[in-house]
Amino acid sequence: MKQQLIDLLAKIERDGRENDERETDRARKLLNLEPETAQLLSVLARSARATHVLEIGTSNGYSTIYLASAVAETGGTVISIERSPDKQSMARENLVQAGLLDYVDLRLGEATAIIREIAGPFDLVFFDADRISAAEQLRILAPKLAPAVLVLADNVLSHAAEIAQYLAAVASLEGFEHIVVPVGKGLSLAYRGVGYAAEAPDRVE
Repeated sequence: MKQQLIDLLAKIERDGRENDERETDRARKLLNLEPETAQLLSVLARSARATHVLEIGTSNGYSTIYLASAVAETGGTVISIERSPDKQSMARENLVQAGLLDYVDLRLGEATAIIREIAGPFDLVFFDADRISAAEQLRILAPKLAPAVLVLADNVLSHAAEIAQYLAAVASLEGFEHIVVPVGKGLSLAYRGVGYAAEAPDRVE
């Protein structure tokens, strides 16, 4: 990662943290990943050579830039879903500054409705939005996952009760290995390898 992009990410992270310290309205908080979690996300996306990525929860684009930087190496695309127009606008501006907007398909709206419409297959999915609805979203996405896929979710240690149904849904997925990495607020990491024989969708929309 080039120094210019590293510096931009540091500024976005700092601005997000300062915003959240000021704001009392949770809806206006940016709630970015912890820097070490974002770095791990980048390493995982790069090592997987991910090309079709789905991010649920764009916020100001901090984690999106890490994912987009990874798929830029493979010629892939990140579909990133955000329900706040203001946050999506911030994300778009940050992606432009990063020179990575061409690798991101920004979708505005309720994640569950959008997930029903997109086709897949996805080789990396990252949940970082509403933890209560994540289990249902995963159920919808299950047939849209590539045979070899990483499914990640943040906040599994900091919000264990809220995300419990999601973790139960992950545990029920066929062919997956699952661990919780104690980094940042807790990252759930589920992996299914290329040996999985189920038929996958053949296109991304």
